[in-house]
Amino acid sequence: MKLQDTTKGYLFAFIAVFATSNVYIFSKAALGEVSLPVFGFYWFLFGLIWNSIFAAKTGKLKQIKSLKNRDFLILFILGLLEISGTSFFFLSISTFSNPAIVSFLGNINPVIVTILGFIILKERYNKPEVLGIVLIILGAFIISYQGGTSLSSMFINGSEYILYSGIFYGISNIITKKNVKRLGPSILALSRNIFLFVFSFSVLIIQGLNWGMSWFALWNIFIGSILGPFLTITAGYQAFKYLEVSRVSILGSTKGIIVLIGAYVYFGRFPEVYQVIGGAISIAGVILISVGKILLKKKAQKVKA
Repeated sequence: MKLQDTTKGYLFAFIAVFATSNVYIFSKAALGEVSLPVFGFYWFLFGLIWNSIFAAKTGKLKQIKSLKNRDFLILFILGLLEISGTSFFFLSISTFSNPAIVSFLGNINPVIVTILGFIILKERYNKPEVLGIVLIILGAFIISYQGGTSLSSMFINGSEYILYSGIFYGISNIITKKNVKRLGPSILALSRNIFLFVFSFSVLIIQGLNWGMSWFALWNIFIGSILGPFLTITAGYQAFKYLEVSRVSILGSTKGIIVLIGAYVYFGRFPEVYQVIGGAISIAGVILISVGKILLKKKAQKVKA
């Protein structure tokens, strides 16, 4: 039985969400024992191996010969954006004691994408989107607020890393969505891994860090690299081929629940009650933004008809 494109999109999106959720767990376990550059070197080395094997087996490597100068420029820009976004993402994972908090705060990303869409793509807001933005910002404030009076002491240390990561990822998502059908998920994923591996290797050499690590850290990096640099990125790019970013965001918002359960099972840690409440509010906000974008698209289709 042949699956419809929409069904394929949801299937790939679900795989990406499940894989992403576990990335938070395994990367946190590894970063508890090794530095960020050492972690990045092995994480993206394994990821590069998995993506290269997959691209070779599916015959996608042949597409590199047909790429034009404009395509290489897009891959270069995406590579720089991914280096910045991924560095801040794993820095936040390393900073926070519970990866579930990072996942909840990461729901600020759809707000950034929506704002960038308004600025770059001239998209318009509707009421559900505006309410969703308000809820996500409120949820993020509840999660990160720690009672200080000055701006520097008001929020949990590391919250700014998630914001920076979201900005870079937001720009990257918009560029990816516009080019994924032409470049293909395999080439995009492979290019991303090459940039991140070269960057991690360069930092490792420049800082002269020890390459060694425990078997526990290596095991978590090995499993996480299959889920993250390979499965999450490949499935996520495939989902972009068949679904709007808004529909992918609806499924993506649920990752906080999976991370919450995984963090409790793996680390025995559970966020504060107010942080869980803030996370639930932010999830509701993501769903509202996504529903708003779907309604806007349907309205535009009716006008064309």
